[in-house]
Amino acid sequence: MAELKTKKTELSVDAFIKKVSDEQKRKDCAQIILMMEKATKAKAKMWGSAIIGFGDKRLKYDSGRELDWFVMGFSPRKQNIALYITGTVSKQEDLLKKLGKHKTGKGCVYINKLEDVDVAILKEIIQKGA
Repeated sequence: MAELKTKKTELSVDAFIKKVSDEQKRKDCAQIILMMEKATKAKAKMWGSAIIGFGDKRLKYDSGRELDWFVMGFSPRKQNIALYITGTVSKQEDLLKKLGKHKTGKGCVYINKLEDVDVAILKEIIQKGA
């Protein structure tokens, strides 16, 4: 079985955020960090080279495979900000309808910037995801 490449590291979250070229995206990341730290009661940690994760949990798949992962996290990408919030897509459809401009993937919510969404709804989604 292949080993998971994305693991918690000792890289600096602040240094990573400072490298985000878009100033508005950097500001949005700072706000998202505060929201996720409050919801998870865990400090931001780098996972791999491009994901900021909060908290720790052990995932167990039906196949029997187990791995360490974060409770929730996000990644500021060139195109958008990917939010990894457990159960969001499948369990929070009503809130997602009220969120504003976003896209969803299998386990992710993608936003371009906080200005495009209702931040109060996003906070509620994050809180419920924690």
